[in-house]
Amino acid sequence: MATVVEGTRRRSLAPALEHIHQHLGEPLRLELLAQLCGLSLWRFARVFRQRVGTSPYRYINEQRIEHAQALLRQGLPAARVASEVGFFDQSHLNRRFKRQCGMTPGQFQSAAESAA
Repeated sequence: MATVVEGTRRRSLAPALEHIHQHLGEPLRLELLAQLCGLSLWRFARVFRQRVGTSPYRYINEQRIEHAQALLRQGLPAARVASEVGFFDQSHLNRRFKRQCGMTPGQFQSAAESAA
């Protein structure tokens, strides 16, 4: 049993994290991310939470919102931003963005323009 635990500790999440960052605009399946790391889905989720501090699902959404913020600062319309960062549509982006940032993408974009 000790060798299984030690082997899991040595496994890196780097392949999954790299895949997330390279494919933010695409649907991301946790099964694939787990497979990239050589872990079962359950074990991957547990190890990910322990090492990153949040669930894979939440991490992906946080990364998408951060990328969306950068695109909104560039003046891209919210509908285009939504598709570029992997949300189904603009309303999906609005819900996730407001939950994480406390404002809509439009409000964020207006505030960013005012600050510039």
